Amino acid sequence: MMAVETGKPAPEFCLPNSDGQSVCLKDLIGQWIVLYFYPKDNTSGCTLEAIAFTQQIQAFTDVRTIVLGVSPDSQKSHCNFRDKHDLKVTLLSDPEKEVLQLYGVWVKKSMYGREYMGVERSTFLIDPNGVIAAVWKKVKVKGHVEAVLQALKEHA
Repeated sequence: MMAVETGKPAPEFCLPNSDGQSVCLKDLIGQWIVLYFYPKDNTSGCTLEAIAFTQQIQAFTDVRTIVLGVSPDSQKSHCNFRDKHDLKVTLLSDPEKEVLQLYGVWVKKSMYGREYMGVERSTFLIDPNGVIAAVWKKVKVKGHVEAVLQALKEHA
């Protein structure tokens, strides 16, 4: 597996959104893309992150940027999550964890001495040519959306 890093082409993906429509990277070329990976719908940190992106969605739209959130949850779970919190970001479902693995965010984690596989909260900023412009790993939710917007303004 090649490392996903700044300056390299973003790995191609096609995943279903909450409405079952396929969203593919190749179809989004020509605009900026914020691709963020999160562990689970309706958990506290993931909800705060999705709401923070939603609150700033107009700022992203103003600079021709689409915001995509990816987790292993089902399309039905994404629908419920989106509707419950009136989210304006596009949620993509990766239950097979193929794209999570492709982007290197399906990792071994540990809690209370127990090891398990899970999603490392990460964000990738992809430029209009499909190249990784910025990467955030082990994201802390507070202030993250502002950091992504700032990086976008510096690159765009």
